[in-house]
Amino acid sequence: MMLEIYDEAESNLDVTLIQNVFEEYKKHFSLPSNISVELTIVDEDTIKEVNKQFRGIDSVTDVLSFPSLEVKLPFVAQDYPMDIDPSSGEITLGEIMLCYSRMAEQSVEYGHSQERESCYLVLHGLLHLLGFDHIEQEEKEKMREQEETILGKLGIGR
Repeated sequence: MMLEIYDEAESNLDVTLIQNVFEEYKKHFSLPSNISVELTIVDEDTIKEVNKQFRGIDSVTDVLSFPSLEVKLPFVAQDYPMDIDPSSGEITLGEIMLCYSRMAEQSVEYGHSQERESCYLVLHGLLHLLGFDHIEQEEKEKMREQEETILGKLGIGR
């Protein structure tokens, strides 16, 4: 249903574009309309601290994901009866934290726009919430394929 965005870094990212990525992601995976995700855009100090606290890695990273559920695809809302918020009717997939300055640096590094990089990183985080990963090469290829397919549908290529 919603992607709640908290811009603690005052980044002025294109929220509409990020919402479009979320909508295309929901459509791509046939997710129900009552799905919610929290996205917080933060500075380097914040993401470094969280990365150290939760992953034991004392460095700045671009995006972190904190799944609320262990998702099985295809996603069927009835499989998560205890995870439906009684007041809102929403099922929260989890939270994503995006480091604005790292995203901006990477957009230059990879030679594409901040819009493209921010959409890619948000989608990357969203895929982690569905259990996608990139530790093993085979998993990485599946995740990249999903990223390119979804961004491609939105006309957000490399």
